[in-house]
Amino acid sequence: MADAVNDPYAMRDPRTQYPQPEFSRQPQPQPGLAAEMSPRPDHGETSYRGNGRLKGRKALVTGGDSGIGRAAAIAFAREGASVVINYLPSEQKDADEVVALLTGEGHKVVAVPGDLADEAFCKELVQRSVKELGGLDILANIAGRQQFSESIDDLDSASFEATFRTNVFALFWLTKAAVPHMPPGAAIVNTASIQAYQPSDILLDYAPTKAAIVAFTKALAKQLAEKGIRVNAVAPGPVWTPLQPSGGQPQEKVVEFGKNVPLGRPGQPVECAPLYVLLASQEASFITGETYGVTGGNMLP
Repeated sequence: MADAVNDPYAMRDPRTQYPQPEFSRQPQPQPGLAAEMSPRPDHGETSYRGNGRLKGRKALVTGGDSGIGRAAAIAFAREGASVVINYLPSEQKDADEVVALLTGEGHKVVAVPGDLADEAFCKELVQRSVKELGGLDILANIAGRQQFSESIDDLDSASFEATFRTNVFALFWLTKAAVPHMPPGAAIVNTASIQAYQPSDILLDYAPTKAAIVAFTKALAKQLAEKGIRVNAVAPGPVWTPLQPSGGQPQEKVVEFGKNVPLGRPGQPVECAPLYVLLASQEASFITGETYGVTGGNMLP
């Protein structure tokens, strides 16, 4: 059993491999910090092992300070890629942990804070990434905004617009800026959600943004096929990230987060990372326009 605990590739029961609810109430201001969560999410800091699948690649990862973005950044770096991570300035504490971890291992990681809801910054971020890395061949659009609202009466236009600007507009701005720099063989990996298919009543703005991402991914994949650039998406179910306690869910739902999925627990960010690696790698050379679920058993259609 000790070997199984220390070896991330040893066979284990997936129901008990990671923490299960109930969790404590743990409200945080938006956008939240992984460092303040209990239990701490597993982003692969000690569990993800690389095998050179992205050697020499140049990746931009949005939301790379925490959650699924951090997990993807760690995995990309350990697979041999140089990485730029983006995050909000208020998430600097989490970003510093990522930089310290990967730089200490000899990987090139560049941290660029800024708000993706700003079109000018999105263009600047891509230009900075190209300059820092000497090019760009992986764009992982992972950052997102999620704030629950019990009723449409409580959801104002400013909040609705902010969610769309972060989740959809930024994806468009970043992709538009990145594509001219991306060679044949490059890959774009977007982040949808099970919410695109099974929307929650309290996520009236968030769920439609994820449906838009699914459609954007399919349409863009058709458009960029002639350039040799693949476009796919990952659609997570409930995953234990700062998005949840910082307003993504009511605290009573945080306590039992993941309880109702077939595997009986939320996913951990590191459990999403292998899909991002696969879709960014040459092993997925014949995969484009697809959306892959990582949902704990709540299946996509």
